[in-house]
Amino acid sequence: MIKTFIYPKKEQWQDIVCRPQFDTENLFDTVGKVLRDVKTGGDDALKMYGEKFDGILLPDLCVTDEEKAEATQSVSNELKNAIYIAKNNIEKFHAAQKNDVKKIEITEGVVCWQKQLPIEKVGLYIPGGTAPLFSTVLMLAVPAKIAGCREIVLCSPPAKNGKINPAVIFAATVAGVDKIFKAGGIQAIGAMAYGTQSIPKVYKIFGPGNQYVTAAKQIVGMKDAAIDMPAGPSEVEVIADHTANPSFVAADMLSQAEHGSDSQAILVASSEDIATAVLKEIELQVERLPRKEFALKALANSRIIVLNADDIVEFTNLYAPEHLIIETADHNALAERITNAGSVFLGHFTPESAGDYASGTNHTLPTNGHARAYSGVNLDSFMKKITFQEITQAGINRLGPTIRVMADNELLVAHSNAVKLRMNI
Repeated sequence: MIKTFIYPKKEQWQDIVCRPQFDTENLFDTVGKVLRDVKTGGDDALKMYGEKFDGILLPDLCVTDEEKAEATQSVSNELKNAIYIAKNNIEKFHAAQKNDVKKIEITEGVVCWQKQLPIEKVGLYIPGGTAPLFSTVLMLAVPAKIAGCREIVLCSPPAKNGKINPAVIFAATVAGVDKIFKAGGIQAIGAMAYGTQSIPKVYKIFGPGNQYVTAAKQIVGMKDAAIDMPAGPSEVEVIADHTANPSFVAADMLSQAEHGSDSQAILVASSEDIATAVLKEIELQVERLPRKEFALKALANSRIIVLNADDIVEFTNLYAPEHLIIETADHNALAERITNAGSVFLGHFTPESAGDYASGTNHTLPTNGHARAYSGVNLDSFMKKITFQEITQAGINRLGPTIRVMADNELLVAHSNAVKLRMNI
């Protein structure tokens, strides 16, 4: 079920941390064709691909007010309350990320500062697939609203009945999404990047998706719209020592595995006894999962590694997990040494599920090792920053010689002249 490695040599680590590989030979050809068709064909191309991929030909792409009201009625009060609580917690955490901008006098007569502004138009992609990810709606729309984005557009594929999951629509309404559209996959990314008769062009696109959606985001990200980050299948690493509860660890790994067959769960254990106990728990718990089929396929991509304490941190920073759970006696000390991870969960009572839904942190995180260089989605993801500077006559006289020497040595005479003309007026 899961490959196990007992004290592997460091030369093996690179192979062990490899993510699942998929055949992408024709991926970009397929994605490129769909994007070109959407760019030239607009709504007609969206509807055509919607019929081809989602199995439904839609007369209209926009979710109406009547459909929003119907969705609100069909969501249970219990789920509504849970969505409100999660929204409030996400709001608190992301609102606290606002930064005050201060003017800095660099030297006498030279003042610089930075102004934060919201990205005016953002697009949110919410997959359909096998699970309705209404939690992702909150993770993306709430910080977008706090940032002050003027237009928030959401695309999600419809089911065979031509409707988006009611919980997705309700969460979008609660979080302040302006427009919701029934469009999925490559064609939805193209629509938000280029704009169609119905769907407005946005400046930045957020949200998870399969390899086709990911490839589409990468292509449009080159020149048509910014994207949140490179993203792939979801993943978790759990670090466990003798104090860990094997049933907790197994549940944490399975909660990741049930996302889909391309997910990955890694256990880094400090002893063989822990590894064996967790594996037994996984075998018991997986049998009780409704999504057992997905979990079993994901477990085939997963790993159990036994390492000594000195190697655990080094291995983890190499793997750079999307989610990292540290279930050890010294979890805080261990966490201080982690440099590469998307989001970290500390202690025996902090499951990754908390971050997925309602603790307040964002669950849109870098995967596939990109946590070495990327942050997860946060308030800054929806902001842009403009720098300002103001220089007085005295300031240009003082700083001018430095600028001119540098410009002259780069052979950029006009740069030097722009300073020279302002000096000693």
